[in-house]
Amino acid sequence: MLDVCLLGTGGMMPLPGRWLTALMTRFNGSSILIDCGEGTQVAIKQKGWSFHSIDVICFTHYHGDHISGLPGLLLSMGNADRKEPVTLIGPRGLEKVVTALRVIAPELPFELKFIELSAKEESFDINGYHIEAYRVNHNVVCYGYNIMIPRAGRFFIEKALENNVPKEAWNRLQKGDVVEVDNISYTPDMVLGPQRKGIKLTYCTDTRPVPIISEKAKGADLFICEGMYGEKEKANKAVEYKHMTFYEAAALAKEADVNEMWLTHYSPSLVRAEEFMSDVKEIFPRSYPGKDGKTTVLEFDKNE
Repeated sequence: MLDVCLLGTGGMMPLPGRWLTALMTRFNGSSILIDCGEGTQVAIKQKGWSFHSIDVICFTHYHGDHISGLPGLLLSMGNADRKEPVTLIGPRGLEKVVTALRVIAPELPFELKFIELSAKEESFDINGYHIEAYRVNHNVVCYGYNIMIPRAGRFFIEKALENNVPKEAWNRLQKGDVVEVDNISYTPDMVLGPQRKGIKLTYCTDTRPVPIISEKAKGADLFICEGMYGEKEKANKAVEYKHMTFYEAAALAKEADVNEMWLTHYSPSLVRAEEFMSDVKEIFPRSYPGKDGKTTVLEFDKNE
């Protein structure tokens, strides 16, 4: 299962009760953070989660409301005796940006590893997560992300026996390893059925609606999407500054046929997102306003 917490839902500037943009996931003892706006480490503490287990930090882009909380977070992770490397993923220029921010956090007891994105789409496998990055359309280079937990096929003892797979190899084959016994190689497909549906979380913010978003969100268990403006009269402003309205986000969710959508990254002028949800739900009924600390658990399909 994948724990998901929307730590901060604010865009541009924090408000009382609304931290800047950040999302955190937990799976099998390893955590991923997407964006790290001001107040992120406080939001983690308020939630009662730990930043010690954050192994990967992904950045959509380098505007301050998405990265200004990073130096403090890194310092706190160091003070919590973090020793293992932390992988940072983001658009080209990531290492230069982080190095500049680390003027106030020059010494850390753990290594930072940088993965800089340049292609339209890129993917990575880290700690059981399959991470997909895809370029969207903001006024600077910006990426959305899929966080996916793959699920292997079922183990079939009949298949293992039919393929003469020795019992001592069964356990490792179920974990996806290729196993050699007596100079004979055995592969997972010799004991497993077809790959089952895994868990899929799609996250994007600071963008105009573009086809790649609904393509990447297709069938997601949870789609967390920017809704900068709920006021319909601000549609032109969304176009000008390359953001999205609640209604554009809902249209993407409908097109992608996601299980559920949460809105996030609200304009500071938008105080009560709930006031606009009836019109949003007319477009996509399974839409919900995100709020700081909103949490869910995404689980594997028990029928698979």
